[in-house]
Amino acid sequence: MSHSDPAPRALRLELALSAGLALPDTGDIAVFHPRSGEQLTPLPRERVVIITPHAPDFAVFSAQGYRCVKAAEGRFAAALICLPRGRDEARDIIASASGATEGPVIVDGQKHDGVEAVLRELRGRVELSEAISKGHGKIAWFAAAASAFADWQAEAGSCADGAGREYRTLPGLFSADGVDPASALLAGVLPGGLKGVAADFGAGWGYLSAQLLVRAPGLTTLHLIEADARALDCARHNVTDPRAQFHWADATVPIPRLALDAVIMNPPFHSGREARPQLGAAFIQAAAAMLKPSGQLWLVANRHLPYESTLASAFRKVTELPGAPGFKLFHAEAPLRGKPGAAGKPGRSVNRNGRRS
Repeated sequence: MSHSDPAPRALRLELALSAGLALPDTGDIAVFHPRSGEQLTPLPRERVVIITPHAPDFAVFSAQGYRCVKAAEGRFAAALICLPRGRDEARDIIASASGATEGPVIVDGQKHDGVEAVLRELRGRVELSEAISKGHGKIAWFAAAASAFADWQAEAGSCADGAGREYRTLPGLFSADGVDPASALLAGVLPGGLKGVAADFGAGWGYLSAQLLVRAPGLTTLHLIEADARALDCARHNVTDPRAQFHWADATVPIPRLALDAVIMNPPFHSGREARPQLGAAFIQAAAAMLKPSGQLWLVANRHLPYESTLASAFRKVTELPGAPGFKLFHAEAPLRGKPGAAGKPGRSVNRNGRRS
């Protein structure tokens, strides 16, 4: 999956270098959390180290020949921060970069992701350069000062489910402050009689997986598939059942030789601020490709998301279960063989509200 470069980050970097940003002549340059499709051409490729916990981005930049790591390791001569949308996550990345870098620390982001507010905060803590505006975003830089951001380093948090079970979370993760209502709705309909091998696509910090393992003692294995390494680390802490196996992987890409009896999912439908319902469609198609002929899928989605056609093209039987005002639930059975969604024998239409034809 690729993203266009909306910044344009490369152009802002070029303008900054022309305006006085000086990169050290030697040493590695850390680039924190770039997204696939973004251009980093103003930086010397052989010195760039991509730091990203996101498996799809890691794979894309690795394929382009960049050195990639999931988290900052060692010291860097300079750092470029590609600001995320979340304020707490952005602060944590700035603190990490400043603590691992000799300097300069370059901060670049889009206005709709809050770059202006971040730059205002930085001016109260460090000597920040003049910001350069271009492409609906801004770039500025400062000399690394780890002590200035000690209070910005993210610390693990926690939340509890309705039964009082505590879960470890982290700022910047999906639903870090509490159990997502859609996931709670799906957990309530998961059957207890499941057996064999199952998977949680986009497992996050592990809530749905923990619920399923309690409900279904007949499961032999549950694979947690999650693209964010930070969320997966939390899931390892939250899901200690020995039947759990953890995969840092893109759930839109089928895992070879993994045959499943059941899949559960509450798929994402945003990339940053951009709505991308095709992400959920890709989750469904990957599930159909990995399920056995008798396999089953349980899915929860926001009510406005158009997943019905994807489900109907990927499964022989699809039933919409009673949902909630903001969410809909589906149970799909018997994946169609061949490419899901390809031309050929269609699946049945979605049956509504638990009624089967």
